[in-house]
Amino acid sequence: MSDPVAVKLRRLPHGQGLELPAYATSGAAGMDVLSAETITIAPGSRHAVATGLSLAIPEDYEIQVRPRSGLALKHGITVPNTPGTIDSDYRGELKVILINHGEGSFAIARGDRIAQLVLAPVVQASWNEVEELDETVRGEGGFGSTGGHAKLTA
Repeated sequence: MSDPVAVKLRRLPHGQGLELPAYATSGAAGMDVLSAETITIAPGSRHAVATGLSLAIPEDYEIQVRPRSGLALKHGITVPNTPGTIDSDYRGELKVILINHGEGSFAIARGDRIAQLVLAPVVQASWNEVEELDETVRGEGGFGSTGGHAKLTA
């Protein structure tokens, strides 16, 4: 495993007393991040949940915001723009957009784990406009062209 990358973090007043994002296990890719507010999300509704933190992510990195699998499976709570991206030049509060796809209202208490944060390297692209692209076996075959779920079970 490579050495950790230092990320500067500022705790905002409403984030006082909360644990910092942390890895739950030694092999975890994502850090659990906590809610700094108490909120109930109605079915079909979205809310940008405050974390009480702002970050200075190193240049050439991003932090991806991902759903917690248990919340998604058990309650239908997910991050609608998965993965959400926190850019290295953003200095505002880290908020996690959650949506409730469940059938009932979902209560979040201050201090609840709401999402995972994954630090990832960023490589920026440069466009090279051409008249023709190289041929591949797949070609222009798109959505479902490589077979659907029925083909996987055959």
